[in-house]
Amino acid sequence: MSDLTLGAAHQTLRDEVTEELRRRILSGELAQGERLVEDRLAASLGVSRNPVRESIRVLAAEGFIQVAPRLGATVARLSAEEGEELFDVRMAVEGLAARLAARKRTPASAERLRRVLDQAKEAVDGGRLEAVADLNTAFHLAVGEAAGNSYLALMMKPMLQRAQWVFSQTAAVRGPHSWSEHLSLYEAIAAGDEDEAQARAIAHVAAARRSFLAAVGRSAKHPND
Repeated sequence: MSDLTLGAAHQTLRDEVTEELRRRILSGELAQGERLVEDRLAASLGVSRNPVRESIRVLAAEGFIQVAPRLGATVARLSAEEGEELFDVRMAVEGLAARLAARKRTPASAERLRRVLDQAKEAVDGGRLEAVADLNTAFHLAVGEAAGNSYLALMMKPMLQRAQWVFSQTAAVRGPHSWSEHLSLYEAIAAGDEDEAQARAIAHVAAARRSFLAAVGRSAKHPND
C-alpha cells in the first residue's frame, strides 16, 4: 500500500477495505486461523471500525473469514477437502473456458493473454511471489473473458479468488511450472485448437491440484490426474 491511508481515499471505503483485507488473506499476511480484531485493523488501515465490520461481513460471505458467536472473526482455514472440491470445479469450468476461448479467439484476446504471460514471466524471474499469484489469477480471468460467455464469467471471478488463496500457498514451487503451462495453454488458444486448449487447461489444473495436495500432505483422490 502507499503512504496514503484508506481513510483519505475517494473510493468507497467498504470496497477499499474489503479489497485490502482480501489481499492480506490471499498473500498470507493474515494467516489462516488468525483472529481479526476490528480496532487493530481499523487503525492499520486508517479508517473507522464501521467499514472494517462491513468488510468482514463481505469476506465471510465469500468464505475467507469465519465469524463465531463470542469468538469473533478469524481468517478461515482452507482444508484439503475444500481444496479438492475447488479443483474438481476448476477442471470443469476452466476446461470449458479454454475451449470457448479457442473457438472465439481474436487478435485482441490473444494479445491480452500474451501480455499477462510476459508480465508473469518477469514476476517469476524476479521472485515476486505476490505478483506471480496476482498474474496467475489475471491470466485465468483473461481466458474466461476471451470465452465470451456471460454465465461463465459470473462463475469465474469468485472461483479464481478462492483458487488464488490455494496458489499462494505453493507459489514458490508452482510459479515457474504455472508460467510454462500457461504458455502452452495460450498457444493452443491462439491456434484455435479447441480440443487441445481444453485438454491443456485440465492438465494445468490437475498439476496445480497435485502441488496443493503435496503441500498439505495429502495424496490426490484421482491418481490419473
